[in-house]
Amino acid sequence: MKHRTIELVLFRLWQAVPVLFGVIVVTFILTRALPGDPAVYFAGPAADENSIAEIRKSLGLDRSLFEQFIIYLGDLARGDLGQSLSTGQPVLNDLSKRLPASLELTFSALILSVMIAVPLGILAAMKPGHWVDHTCRFLVTAGVSLPTFFTGLVLIFFFYYIAGIAPSPIGRLDFVYLPPPTITGFYVLDSLLAGDLETARAAFAQLILPAITLALFTLAPIARMTRASMIQALSSEFIRTARAAGLSSRKIIFTYALRNALLPVITTLGMVFSFTLGANVLVEKVFAWPGIGSYAVEALVVSDYAAVQGFVLSMAVIFVLLNLTVDIIYTLIDPRISLES
Repeated sequence: MKHRTIELVLFRLWQAVPVLFGVIVVTFILTRALPGDPAVYFAGPAADENSIAEIRKSLGLDRSLFEQFIIYLGDLARGDLGQSLSTGQPVLNDLSKRLPASLELTFSALILSVMIAVPLGILAAMKPGHWVDHTCRFLVTAGVSLPTFFTGLVLIFFFYYIAGIAPSPIGRLDFVYLPPPTITGFYVLDSLLAGDLETARAAFAQLILPAITLALFTLAPIARMTRASMIQALSSEFIRTARAAGLSSRKIIFTYALRNALLPVITTLGMVFSFTLGANVLVEKVFAWPGIGSYAVEALVVSDYAAVQGFVLSMAVIFVLLNLTVDIIYTLIDPRISLES
């Protein structure tokens, strides 16, 4: 099992090389097709043509696309993602500061949605047509139909403006608190590791509403897939055989049915995670959350090539690593899965 897992990791990493190169090529071309000129933005509204041309030359934008691409590949080989025009900082530094914020929000939302969606999907599959099944369908429909920014605004209105039990939606931490020492980049976890319970409580309070907003959106596909997979598993021949053998319902559901239904659920969970991490910009904007989604949108507005390319490349790397993790989990859950599959 260990040898096969190592082979799987190496094989998937080798497959990721052309994928990442294709992402680099497509992103480079598309960013150059964006409207606007970063040299004009960087020069300012009072700059003349000569100043703009000088800045364009200093940025390397006066070269051909092929020359710019070769220079970009050389910078990537050295681990240099370029410098952001909008922040004036290296893109790698910006991403390293903002990525933990998005990861903390996404992980929290997914944990919350899994805790609700998986048990709800199992109960709905066990009792089709029951009120639990109708509740599951209602939550799935609501989660897909309601935009995340609308859900976030409603939660802010009721819990902050009306009830007054939620903190101000001003980011990861209230201005009266200092950020904890960076260990993982997750404010709640870092505060706990540092023994600062007050900061951990404040960071957790800031995290609750945006995490619930995202969880209401992400639980829909997870609950729907759990329900469908469990219904299919419970109607299988081996489940009927297990029931005929006199096995308990608990053992049948959690040992046999759930394990066979987990594979499509894990696939859905991986897809939801990768989509949510890059597409939670509306939640980040509503709650002033300093994540990479809002960073990418701000870079797009000003045609910040380096920042956009760095964001897309980082998302591609995360997506590849996520697929690799899903493949490894597959081999642990179902030993029949091999490299040939």
